[in-house]
Amino acid sequence: MTQIIPRILIVAGSDSGGGAGIQADIKTVTMLGGHAMTAVTALTAQNTLGVQGVHPVPPAFVVQQMTCVAADIGVDAVKIGMLGGAAVAHAVTDELASGRYGDRIVLDPVMVATSGAVLADDATILAMQRLARLATLVTPNLPEFRVLCGRLDLSDDAVEAAAIDYAAQAGTHLLVKGGHAAGDIVVDRLIAPDGQVTRWSAPRIDTAHSHGTGCTLASAIAEGLGRGLSLVDAIQRARLFVRLALREAPGLGAGHGPMGHAQVRDVPGARATLNQVTLPATDHAASVAFYRALGLTPIVDSGGRYARFETAGGTTLSVEAAGEIDGRAIVYLEVADVNAAVTAARAAGIAVADALDQPWGWREAALTDPAGNALRLYTTGEQRRFPPWRL
Repeated sequence: MTQIIPRILIVAGSDSGGGAGIQADIKTVTMLGGHAMTAVTALTAQNTLGVQGVHPVPPAFVVQQMTCVAADIGVDAVKIGMLGGAAVAHAVTDELASGRYGDRIVLDPVMVATSGAVLADDATILAMQRLARLATLVTPNLPEFRVLCGRLDLSDDAVEAAAIDYAAQAGTHLLVKGGHAAGDIVVDRLIAPDGQVTRWSAPRIDTAHSHGTGCTLASAIAEGLGRGLSLVDAIQRARLFVRLALREAPGLGAGHGPMGHAQVRDVPGARATLNQVTLPATDHAASVAFYRALGLTPIVDSGGRYARFETAGGTTLSVEAAGEIDGRAIVYLEVADVNAAVTAARAAGIAVADALDQPWGWREAALTDPAGNALRLYTTGEQRRFPPWRL
């Protein structure tokens, strides 16, 4: 039987430290369930402290890598990262313009170093602008957007208006990431060519280990588009993946370390994910001791009546006072959009209650299976594993 799996072609540079570039892209696509293919544009010698050397790949060989995998395996979406120069950018643009790669192209315009230094010369910037007009989505951070639109003195307050103008001129969607702006809340803006703006905001995650966030986000979006998600849904799913990977950063290296891609194993997608079970408890302390002895990690303990544990794979298990859940277990199926899941279940003839927001940050819809077992369809984002009251 042929397995249907999104095929994602990644055109980017290698990061010998494994935090960004091709390495982050492959980990992201793999953890989200896709098949990653690569066209390497440059080799780098780098670690968490910085880049020590770059060895560029000739443009013709970059294109040969692209054509080789496309002719045999096929491509459902393309992610473009560091290209390393105008010649490569033009060669990749010419190849993508052939139409052999479809119209799901995500461009992460790597043009500004972490220090703020502009890495691209005028010829490369012009080539990237040409590539941006071909892309489905361009994902600059604030410094990259200033370079891309040629307005290095652009203030944070003027970014949205400038992005609306740029998206209209380029005829592409623009996701301007807000991580470089000041403040405790990070706002990302998706601007459509017609000027429509969609915003996401979330508290800033305080960590030094955020190397590769841009690569990871763009690859996650490409994987979502490759499996048929809408652009908004792909971005929403990708943002959750990035935030969970930031929270799971292992703290490697003495500098700007990598994120924890390998620990993000259960981001909800098109299908329901079974990742939480609540069991009745008659003796709270005894239940907590029992599951700790089995090796589960306690992450919530509330008032002697509720506790939640995390397994090695990220799935969670809770115990709750038996009287509060009618003495029976509840199985939780996480979905990307609980309202849509409720509508789909009812269309299939399944009786399910309306989804309701809960004070613990989950949105749930209750139902039972034919044997009377209690189930919940739910959406929670980061709250299941990383609630504000996590131990």
